[in-house]
Amino acid sequence: MSEHPATSHVEDAIADCPRCQKPQPLCICDSVTPVESRIKLLILQHPQEQDRALGTARLAAQHFKDAVVRVGLSWPSLAKALGRPVADPSRWAILYLGSAKAADLDPQSEVIALTRKGEAADNQRAILKSVAGIILLDGTWSQAKALWWRNPWMLKCQRVILGPRRPSRYGHLRREPRRDGLSTIEAAGMLLGALEQRPDIAATLDASFERMLARYREVERSHPELTPRPKPRRNQDRRRSRSSF
Repeated sequence: MSEHPATSHVEDAIADCPRCQKPQPLCICDSVTPVESRIKLLILQHPQEQDRALGTARLAAQHFKDAVVRVGLSWPSLAKALGRPVADPSRWAILYLGSAKAADLDPQSEVIALTRKGEAADNQRAILKSVAGIILLDGTWSQAKALWWRNPWMLKCQRVILGPRRPSRYGHLRREPRRDGLSTIEAAGMLLGALEQRPDIAATLDASFERMLARYREVERSHPELTPRPKPRRNQDRRRSRSSF
């Protein structure tokens, strides 16, 4: 026989939240705290990123009034992806997932602006202070790489990397391919908090992430069919070449 009828009926009966798109038992949207931010947020999600139970892109975006989440593979320009005009794309920073590591360039900095050669840029303070928006690529390593290559307009944006002081709060629930890998909501909080010099932004998003993980663990015990463990995120492309992007 195939799957148990009872399990199938349970999954069919549980609706998804229209905001975070998680099954309702996993939703924490009613606890999201709005955050004021001068820097705008754009999250580009690969269409094959299917980890609804543990994904954080839409949860992160809910904290900010003008945040945008787009699902797709390519857009002709930053303005098209964002859905509104952009005066200067070079003032938008993209979280770069290449081989450069903050620990090797400047262990004391949380955010480092890069040159196209993957080196720390001169005038860090001036560059980071001028950032008007940030772009996060949501998906596995290979999916994020596909988004990068399919959108050449990203070359006009400022590349930045993060130097997290601690590993992702995912822990054993989902292993990241690199020790400095973070969830989308952690990356958004850390990047915006550092750029605006407002630790409350990171604290607010981290708290939401903690609540999401706590809810996941609760539901995992009561409705395991809603909390499938994702496969480990691999980084095969980076092992083949030291220059991922």
